[in-house]
Amino acid sequence: MTTRYSSLLSVKKNIVQQKERGVQAANLRLQNAKQALQTSYDDLSKIESPKQGRINDFIANRVLLDSQRVLIKHNEARLEYARKDLDSLQQELKIAMIEFEKFKYLDFQEKEKLLEKQRIKESKELDEIALMGHTRKLSLEFAS
Repeated sequence: MTTRYSSLLSVKKNIVQQKERGVQAANLRLQNAKQALQTSYDDLSKIESPKQGRINDFIANRVLLDSQRVLIKHNEARLEYARKDLDSLQQELKIAMIEFEKFKYLDFQEKEKLLEKQRIKESKELDEIALMGHTRKLSLEFAS
């Protein structure tokens, strides 16, 4: 049974599904950012400082440590961005779901009204048929 809300309901459902896919993708990006940050920390812990040697070795090690720290900061920023993006998309999903539920409720109410009208119509038709049968029975009794 279609109502005036049926087409809107399908559009809202598609929007909700699209938002859910967006949240899933954002969740995947968040997990990737967490993994990248953890890998950066692991790589930093694997860098060993030279205990002796030439000054160039110390400078090279210092540059390597600095670049790893920059990479960690970058991955921390990426992680923070992914968290904010996920939160934003979850809010959008929540709003889309509320809109979908509103139209779902309105569609349900409209269907209930249509069903009630149909029940009343059928009831009237049955009453009319019963009345016609009763009238016919009475007319047959009078005729005999």
